[in-house]
Amino acid sequence: MRAKLTGSSVLSQLCAADSRIWIWIWASEAGPAQQFTPRVLIFHVRGVPNRKKTSRNTFEVKVDSVEMCAAVYVLSTVTGYVLTSALLLKCPTLLHRKKQGTFLCKHISHRGGAGENLENTMAAFRHAVNVGTDMLELDCHLTRDEQVVVSHDSNLQRVCGVNAEIANVAYAELPPYLCKLGVTFQKECVCEGGEDKRIPLLRDIFDAFPNTPVNVDIKVNNDKLIKKVSELIVKYNRQHLTVWGNSSNQVVKKCYKENPQIPVLFSLPRVLQLLALFYSGLLPFVPIKEQFLEIPMPSIITKLKGPNSLTGSQRFIIWLADTLLMRKALFQHLTARGIQVYIWVLNDEEDFQRAFDLGATGVMTDFPTKLKDFMDRNGISRLQ
Repeated sequence: MRAKLTGSSVLSQLCAADSRIWIWIWASEAGPAQQFTPRVLIFHVRGVPNRKKTSRNTFEVKVDSVEMCAAVYVLSTVTGYVLTSALLLKCPTLLHRKKQGTFLCKHISHRGGAGENLENTMAAFRHAVNVGTDMLELDCHLTRDEQVVVSHDSNLQRVCGVNAEIANVAYAELPPYLCKLGVTFQKECVCEGGEDKRIPLLRDIFDAFPNTPVNVDIKVNNDKLIKKVSELIVKYNRQHLTVWGNSSNQVVKKCYKENPQIPVLFSLPRVLQLLALFYSGLLPFVPIKEQFLEIPMPSIITKLKGPNSLTGSQRFIIWLADTLLMRKALFQHLTARGIQVYIWVLNDEEDFQRAFDLGATGVMTDFPTKLKDFMDRNGISRLQ
């Protein structure tokens, strides 16, 4: 058996008779006058004596054909995978159809803007809409008489000063909000409310703002709550203006099953899965049902807690989470697939800037006026 290698070209032949073969090299070597001196490659099968050198221009190399084939196969497979993954990461629409949403939000008011008005009140929502917010973010619970109310906490102690579960109180019996409420995502900040201290119904928001996108956080895993929220969304014809879900994967699955026409957000387990797919290179190949990625910026934890109050291991975990999660390449890939990326809850201008620089679709804030002013000064357009 003979095979020849000319220059860098190699033609390999496998010998079925034996897994061990001998190779004599045929190469081209440039001389002083650019003349090429031939060298010979010959495969010797079983029975040929073990010779390391046969002449001045001829030598032998021992090769395991099985190992060679395996190495070539693995190398070509890995190379093809990496190149294809990189291509689809940049151009995902080559494989996936881009999701077509009916709204694009850059300015999102968290709980209606909890830093400027009492959270989740009609006054807060009206103020945010008047400022020009693109989306209202709110939370829902179910009362004892099965009314869908807008409230973040299931227990009324923090916001009303009454130790009672919303699920155990009829809507007409709900106490008013306290005059002052702490702002969860702003250190040492308290918001003082005006006259409106009533816990509103979800339908009040749908009535008052029929054309404003609303982000509904289903706060508890309750089938009745999910069903009633879905019924309200359908009643007000808001399937195209609403996104819903929760950090719980069970809740998101139930939401999607109840009404797949309403866009859902990524649950926490799905966010972790998303990161695993991204860093393994598999994400460009995997279909995604969610249309919204809503994630925190981990670095804000250091601001809220204070760096001196955190241990070294805690600071490392925050740094690692921030490094893994805040990835421009990930956000660009998702937005190219029609998936909007919202980062919460940001209340400082440096965080606004970082989020938009990373390619986030929108920023969720407790201070809608502050975010509006920042966007206006920096030429960042709102609803598109």
